[in-house]
Amino acid sequence: MSKLRAAIVGATGMAGQQYVQALSNHPMFEVVQMVTSKARKTYKEALLEADGASRWSHSTDVPEDMADVPVVSSDDFHPEQMDVIFTAVESDLAKELEPRFGRTTPTFSTASAFRYEADTPLMLAGVNNEHAEYIRRQQEKRGWNGFVLAIPNCTVTGLSITLKPLQQAFGVSKVLMVSMQAVSGAGRSPGVRTLDISDNIVPYIPTEEEKVKTELRKILGTYDGQQITPAEIDVNCICTRANVLDGHTEAVFVGLKTQASVDEAKQVLRNYNPYKENKLPSAPEEWIRVFDDPFRPQVRLDRHRGDGMTTSIGRVELEPILGGIKYLLVSHNTKMGAGKGAVLLAETLVHKELL
Repeated sequence: MSKLRAAIVGATGMAGQQYVQALSNHPMFEVVQMVTSKARKTYKEALLEADGASRWSHSTDVPEDMADVPVVSSDDFHPEQMDVIFTAVESDLAKELEPRFGRTTPTFSTASAFRYEADTPLMLAGVNNEHAEYIRRQQEKRGWNGFVLAIPNCTVTGLSITLKPLQQAFGVSKVLMVSMQAVSGAGRSPGVRTLDISDNIVPYIPTEEEKVKTELRKILGTYDGQQITPAEIDVNCICTRANVLDGHTEAVFVGLKTQASVDEAKQVLRNYNPYKENKLPSAPEEWIRVFDDPFRPQVRLDRHRGDGMTTSIGRVELEPILGGIKYLLVSHNTKMGAGKGAVLLAETLVHKELL
């Protein structure tokens, strides 16, 4: 199969750089163009500030196959010339740009602009792949040849991944969650400046808790071939910002419809691997790592497991108040929860022959 021609929009930002890493030497996609606010000859040039400093924020160098990719402005970008587009822009700009892209070209987004649209599935690769066909409704309703698919909020990513096998095996009725989220999930937002976050946990992240409640139900909902019905799960949470660079930690309390033992729950979680039979380039060998060690997972030790695509959990115990289990998880917010998760979703749609 020849590679699909791909563009990255917002390529110099933190999420855009994750796309750059995830798509480097990719067997399905070839990045032939970058899009930023101003045109530049090459991507490496676009990363340079006026004083010569580079905006590249990773410990590894800019991938060689990406350094010389040409860069155009959004005004000069022709989405119809691409086979697939990956966007990493703020939600307000996404509302303006992504409908233009989606008219002609399949577009995958890390922004929230399309997450709550009634004609658009909210897909998390490996969790609700069966919702993919619903993208045809968006195309039919809007008269588009392409589409826009937004991945979920990074906070709901690890939560949904760990709840899916429990929902399938035992049913899930209630979820309580407390997050301790990495500062990289906020970019330059207030509340994560050095003097705010050092030696501290910031107890509030604006709009985050509402996103978790809404998105979790949509992701874990059922698709009957006509519409997506949100899951009937009672959800509540507290989302906080912790002094951690990458990787979200979440304490989760789950009410099950059918009570399971700790060993039964661990076995179901360990066995969950939606890509076992259809291995895709960005999918991890181990989807969920379950630790018996009560001191794991730890974000510093486990966030890079599976190159940031494996969700790690531990402290799996009975939860007598809700009637189920409780556990703690670690999920990489800027890999599975952002650019690389979107790339895996695109790979999934290629496999389903929807892209």
